[in-house]
Amino acid sequence: MSREFSKIKESLASWSEIRQLLRGGESGQLVPVVIPKDRRGFAWLTLIFLALYLAGTALLSGGVFAALAALGAVLSLIVALVWLWRRAIIEIEEGTTGVRSRWGAIVGTLPPGRHYLWLPWDRVDAVVDTSTEIPYSAPIVACPTAENVPLKSIEFFLKFRIIDPVAFVRTIGAGNFDLVLSSAVQDAIRQRSRLVHTERAYDLRGSDVGDMQELLTRQLGRYGVRITGANIPDVQLPDQYQQHLATREKVAKELSAFEREWELTRKRRIDTLLMEIERSKKTRDARIVEVRAAANTARKDVARMLEEHETEAQRVRWEIEAKGRAQLTSAENEAKGLRRLADAYRDNRAVLQYELARRRLDVGAKLAENAPRPVVVRTDGASGESSVLSTMLLAQILPQLGSGNGQVKRAVEPN
Repeated sequence: MSREFSKIKESLASWSEIRQLLRGGESGQLVPVVIPKDRRGFAWLTLIFLALYLAGTALLSGGVFAALAALGAVLSLIVALVWLWRRAIIEIEEGTTGVRSRWGAIVGTLPPGRHYLWLPWDRVDAVVDTSTEIPYSAPIVACPTAENVPLKSIEFFLKFRIIDPVAFVRTIGAGNFDLVLSSAVQDAIRQRSRLVHTERAYDLRGSDVGDMQELLTRQLGRYGVRITGANIPDVQLPDQYQQHLATREKVAKELSAFEREWELTRKRRIDTLLMEIERSKKTRDARIVEVRAAANTARKDVARMLEEHETEAQRVRWEIEAKGRAQLTSAENEAKGLRRLADAYRDNRAVLQYELARRRLDVGAKLAENAPRPVVVRTDGASGESSVLSTMLLAQILPQLGSGNGQVKRAVEPN
């Protein structure tokens, strides 16, 4: 780790060396500001005066000497103008800004590009790098912690950029800014280390230093500088405390190794138990599948039996319904026949009455043929003996008359 602060300075150099100094620095030091050497002067006025002298000589003399004097005056004037033009050209590199002054007073800035400064008192006082983020390293030694234990060193790294070249050049300058920046960084680091316990000092590595960055930005902002990034890359503890801490770290590592070993053993046991559980689950699932298959088979058998019984019941119901329908149809047909017969009897009432009358006559005739016929016996005698005799004869004759098949016998009348 570097034990030296980064150095910031400004250099005096020609225009051709400005780019190299701004980009690479000088002797390991940072050079954000370069003061260009201005070679312009009033030497071109000598050529102007010479041209005026030769022009006056040409006017006062004649012949070849006058022509040569006029030619010399013209050449002197041309050389003076070219010299003035070349010296007036100012080229500002990309990413830099020129600070322009007139008679020693700063009047503005010059952006990157080519510019022309015709007057000698109009010049560029400084060329400032305004686009590069300049790295700055500051190792702080003997920073006390919260327990007042001085740390061996804390390395602080930041990046800054010059955003206002006029304020930077006019207010502080590169040399003075180096002193102000180192003091501000040391103060900020020592304040931060006071907030940290010694055993947690290594936590400063890569920790969030946004508050420190904001503090430095506020302190250095009036100089036209902005802090663009900051961090603490390394922290070193005192040797004795470091040995103590190494012992603690060794114990912690052994404890960590034991914990890892125990964790692996526990994990292995857990994996074994999980495998047993999974095997039991698979056995249980297989048995559940078998039970479900048996249940499904039983359900199918019961369903088939129910379906057969339902089919048989349906068949019996259909037979009963068929018989009922047949009997109903027969009764309906018989009722229709009787109804039609009644309608026929009603329609043929006269025929029936005639048939009934005819049957009555036939029955009467048959009855009349088989009915007994009366026999009149007359007795004109006055004696009683003749009457008794006739009566006895009649009693003998009457059975014969009755068996004569309906033929009427002639009545016997006694004299």
